[in-house]
Amino acid sequence: MNEDGKVETTDVAPAHRFDEDRLKRYLQGEIKGFGDGLRVRQFPVGQSNPTYELTSGGKKYVLRKKPPGVLLPSAHAVDREYKVMRALQDTDVPVPRALLLCQDPEVIGTDFYVMEMVEGRVFHDPGLPGLSPDERRSVFDDFIRALAALHSVDYEAVGLGEFARPGSYLERQIARWAKQYEASKTEEIVAMDRLMEWLPANLPADQSVAIVHGDYRPGNTIVHPTRPNIMAVLDWELWTIGHPLADLGYHCLYYQSGVASMGDFADLDHKAMGLPTEQEFVDKYCEYSGRDGIPDHRYYVIHSLFRSAAIIQGVYKRGLDGNASSEAAVGFGRFARVRSEAAWRLVEESF
Repeated sequence: MNEDGKVETTDVAPAHRFDEDRLKRYLQGEIKGFGDGLRVRQFPVGQSNPTYELTSGGKKYVLRKKPPGVLLPSAHAVDREYKVMRALQDTDVPVPRALLLCQDPEVIGTDFYVMEMVEGRVFHDPGLPGLSPDERRSVFDDFIRALAALHSVDYEAVGLGEFARPGSYLERQIARWAKQYEASKTEEIVAMDRLMEWLPANLPADQSVAIVHGDYRPGNTIVHPTRPNIMAVLDWELWTIGHPLADLGYHCLYYQSGVASMGDFADLDHKAMGLPTEQEFVDKYCEYSGRDGIPDHRYYVIHSLFRSAAIIQGVYKRGLDGNASSEAAVGFGRFARVRSEAAWRLVEESF
């Protein structure tokens, strides 16, 4: 990614290559207007599902596929990504137009889907470097509006009711990520052990249910090339039907010092830069979602720090095993400890 937020593609990594001619023939039969030529480049920023830029017939597309190798149970479900984007196509949530899903391993070896390319800027640093204070304020306002819009979608009406599960979403998430953390653990982290006990014992009373993105942050959105507004929300691998405040807590974890993998959002001068403070973010979300307030929002921050620590541990383990989407994955190892220890500090400070 360059300083303007434009994501630069690279040659396809050796571990993620596939038969491009076979893919071309398949897409010519499935996508109207797909051309005779095909140029494939890889986006280097994804850690989970390898993502590619396809250029053919004067048009650009994006392909996301499962990574190679042995995968954790229920991880890398590209079919779920495809289904939620199709369901959100005509709502107030900005998403790329999903074109097709292929689950035939004979094509490129793993499940994949293709969507239209949305041109714009991606800011993995949540401080939005290079923008003016007014632009940052506008981007974050749209970012929060899109999150509230997602949580207001009637998931039954858009055909996602089959993904709803009975019982407490937060409790199920804690159990799921604890199990996956144990499956990918490479060292003992005392804070993770404490969190796995504290979180299920202190569940909040609010049992709201909505579509949850699961990884909602500026780096998973596309900002218009020239205007300060959100064009598309990306990376739906972790979406589910669950508690909407889990998404809120996930973004608010960036207000904790030292936990960000890119840019220290917590220590910026938010007012001078046009960035919302943690409370301003929560208040603006309440305004757009119609809530009166969220007095225990820190529980969701703690939950999200724990969950992201477990996810990062999985990325790190795949990096060690040599089948992560980016070589940078092996550098993520310390963040599992950093985020879990930050979560435990919040437990001690806030409860």
